[in-house]
Amino acid sequence: MTSTHAFWLAGRQAAGEDTFDVSSPWDGRLVGKVSVPTDAQVEEAVAAAYAVRDEFAATPAHVRAAALDHVSKRLVERTEEIARLISAENGKPLKWARGEVGRAVSVFRFAAEEARRFNGGEAQRLDTDLGGQGRLALTRRFPKGVVLGIAPFNFPLNLCAHKIAPAIAAGAPIILKPAPATPLSGLIIGELLAETELPAGSWSVLPVANDKMPALVQDERLPVISFTGSEKVGYAIMDSVPRKHCTLELGGNGAAVVLADWASDEDLDRAAQRIATFSNYQGGQSCISVQRVIADASVYDRLLPRVVAAVEAQVTGDPGDDATDVGPLVSEDAAKRVETWVQEAVDAGAALLTGGKRDGASYAPTVLAEVPADTTISCEEVFGPVLTVQKVNGEAEAFAAVNDSKYGLQAGVFTHDLQTAFRAHRALEVGGVVVGDVPSYRADQMPYGGVKQSGVGREGVRFAMEDYTYERVLVLTGIDL
Repeated sequence: MTSTHAFWLAGRQAAGEDTFDVSSPWDGRLVGKVSVPTDAQVEEAVAAAYAVRDEFAATPAHVRAAALDHVSKRLVERTEEIARLISAENGKPLKWARGEVGRAVSVFRFAAEEARRFNGGEAQRLDTDLGGQGRLALTRRFPKGVVLGIAPFNFPLNLCAHKIAPAIAAGAPIILKPAPATPLSGLIIGELLAETELPAGSWSVLPVANDKMPALVQDERLPVISFTGSEKVGYAIMDSVPRKHCTLELGGNGAAVVLADWASDEDLDRAAQRIATFSNYQGGQSCISVQRVIADASVYDRLLPRVVAAVEAQVTGDPGDDATDVGPLVSEDAAKRVETWVQEAVDAGAALLTGGKRDGASYAPTVLAEVPADTTISCEEVFGPVLTVQKVNGEAEAFAAVNDSKYGLQAGVFTHDLQTAFRAHRALEVGGVVVGDVPSYRADQMPYGGVKQSGVGREGVRFAMEDYTYERVLVLTGIDL
């Protein structure tokens, strides 16, 4: 018999009147039942967070840091259990689920470190002008208020961590809404936070149904919204609350550029392996997975068969098997959408080099070439294990191809030339350029986010803390400098 998972209301366990089922996308088995908060319980959580905001902002740094350290250590202790939970509810292969737990460990550790050093204050002498003689300015950062964090399904633990850990580190109360398809990992974070001594109300984890979110988004007691998910939903949220502070981490159409100097057999083998791995990891359900390969004509004919072979070597199957590289998508509907987009491209003249087959929620790793520019799969984020390969002539054409997208999250550039790396950094309209590798690299402490339709603001622990806070200046008068 499957137990029902409680949610976390103002730091304590609670149960609502209804439940919903969480099922494995791999085999449909029931992973768990989750209790749904009532409207009254959601209101209680919001009211508690709003009431505690001043107390929490004034909580000593060592208290917040100790709580974050505790969660980090407990994640280490429970790594295998949590990895198997992620794999069960999300369909992510165990090897990637273990990696996700490791990243969440780092996020909470980084947040503990930042809690100890953030907001130390910056002094500025004002006697550089006659009117400022005897005056000193001290600038510190203070929380903007309660944060509403909305997390997606594809990294159900780590992207919840990226919402809640920076908020706690900055002293901002947070209400975390995990994705309905994958709430169990977020509820684990609540379980670990409940073992700490953080003030009641400073955090809640509420598996609220999507149709209940507009009221929360509109609530004036929640002035900061941090959303990771689809472009459509993210911008709908921002448009509905123009006076709130919104951080949006949205979609991508990740490009890996292989330039002419990346030409040895060893180079091309490495590029092909990295491209194959990171077009298919997480089932391609990552905003920075490789979706487009843009190869210089001088290396294209040697690279393409290597990419196809490396993609075909990816092990697909049961996500609970340690040998599996590629598991199912989050649902059969998601796989059907990918199937439709691939078929549209093929019907329009694209060459299907491998893959192109669906089995329930699973979709075979797929490579397309000669894809017309106006097809959906060329223009949108596929969020599945599919990549397209394009031939270009020279660096300028390659960089133009990267920029020919409404998205701008990250890009990878395979080159050995330092000057080319700096030109790529200047020319590419993205939030991050990864040289010598695919666009799929993310260090959890670095600024992460995009431009154009890929979002607004930056994640990464310290950068999220800056988003959750504002500068307040204290001017001291009669200071003898």
